Amino acid sequence: MPNRMTDRYNVTQKYLMTRGQAINFPAEYFNNIVKLKKDDVFGVVIDIPMSADVLTTMVCFINGAANVYFNNGGEYTGASQRYRNLVQAAHTLVANASQIMPKCEKTKSYDLPKGRNNNIFLLTKNGVYKTVLASGLIPEEEKELRSFYVLYQRVLSEIRNCQLKDDAIRRKEANQ
Repeated sequence: MPNRMTDRYNVTQKYLMTRGQAINFPAEYFNNIVKLKKDDVFGVVIDIPMSADVLTTMVCFINGAANVYFNNGGEYTGASQRYRNLVQAAHTLVANASQIMPKCEKTKSYDLPKGRNNNIFLLTKNGVYKTVLASGLIPEEEKELRSFYVLYQRVLSEIRNCQLKDDAIRRKEANQ
């Protein structure tokens, strides 16, 4: 449960460092993949409260890489190298992230979410932009946020499918 006094999640140093590295990832890494303009989104970092005491940060890049990091120091990484559906979902999310740019403000503050809110960070050559998606229903008139939410839920679903496939492979190998 988030701390009742601060409404914040407990986190490990590893989580904070990994999250910070993701938010500050250099755009230059993608120069050989795509020609980025100043305000093109090349990465998306989303802090997602999953349960009363689990905070997940999902990181996706324009090349289709997608990883999740947990506030307890756990992580699930590298699946994009094995699963094409995850690459496609992550790429689609990042490629469409610019549609929510008007809802974002440029920031240099990367605070963790309070309560059940989702922090969304868009990474560009021009800096990091942030918006907060409140828990609950997204109003119908917020079409861009609704579409973006569907896209990042698709990435989360693909990550879960990858985890299940990896678990099945491990079980099969253990039984041989």
